[in-house]
Amino acid sequence: MPSPLNLVFCGTPAFAVPTLERLLEAGFHFQLVVTQPDRPKGRGLELTYSPVKRCALKCKLPVVQPLTIKNNAEFRMQLSELKPDAIVIVGYGRIIPLWMLDLPLLGNINLHASLLPKYRGAAPIQWAIAQGETMTGVTTMKIDAGLDTGDILLQQEVPIDSADTAETLSPKLATVGANLVVATLRDLQAGVVHLRQQDNSQATLAPILKKEDGWIDFSRSAAEIVNRLRGFQPWPGAFTKFREKNLQVWRASAADPTVSEAELRIESDRLFVGCGRNTCLEISELQMEGKKRTFAPDFIRGYRPLSGEMLGT
Repeated sequence: MPSPLNLVFCGTPAFAVPTLERLLEAGFHFQLVVTQPDRPKGRGLELTYSPVKRCALKCKLPVVQPLTIKNNAEFRMQLSELKPDAIVIVGYGRIIPLWMLDLPLLGNINLHASLLPKYRGAAPIQWAIAQGETMTGVTTMKIDAGLDTGDILLQQEVPIDSADTAETLSPKLATVGANLVVATLRDLQAGVVHLRQQDNSQATLAPILKKEDGWIDFSRSAAEIVNRLRGFQPWPGAFTKFREKNLQVWRASAADPTVSEAELRIESDRLFVGCGRNTCLEISELQMEGKKRTFAPDFIRGYRPLSGEMLGT
């Protein structure tokens, strides 16, 4: 039986933790865990460990947190002296420099949360839901100098449930992806993986989310708005304005009434708003600026919105 591979693991978010844990369970040897520096968080701005750092310390693994890696001579020497068989990268949050790509024999192996070449970029889970996909998946690839353009190693499909949000889909993909990374490394060690080039003509992008992505454009259809609401959880969410104050929409669904775009219609304790293409949205949970989340009937009783009032202004 071959000896376990010596790995360096680079990762930061909760999405990366199942891969780190699964690799440990599978018997791989970790020489080093690399994660982002501690960040200030909360009202007190206390320094907070990344999820990967918490996991690594719990498992008594060595951790480093370089501020930069591209021109970091000390970090480069540290990795070069370790001579890892492979570097595993899951949501690390840094562009991998050429010197790191050339370092390990088996390469830098990345877990990406889409079926590449679809949804290359920083937010593949969010954009897949926002675009109304019913199927996504995970890909292991050998990183090259491009943005998620490396050769594909293994892929596995994962269905997107109609009720999934980015928050519910992410842990599903993380679990499936963790097993896929284990399978990829075992196949690489056995020499049975066949690299497959990506078809760049089929590529789509999943850029990093911006605050303005959450602004509800009521010229979109109700289905499009619901998909974006689901995809952009927990941030930037879906928001508009009501009576010149910010209004966050937490839950909504396509509905039947015909209403003009951005116009409210109140029917008993139900709240509707018109959308593009002669569609309509029923808002069931929402939050006024500075207030707690509330359900539509309570919102209607508290604010007494009128049919014909407009959202977005």
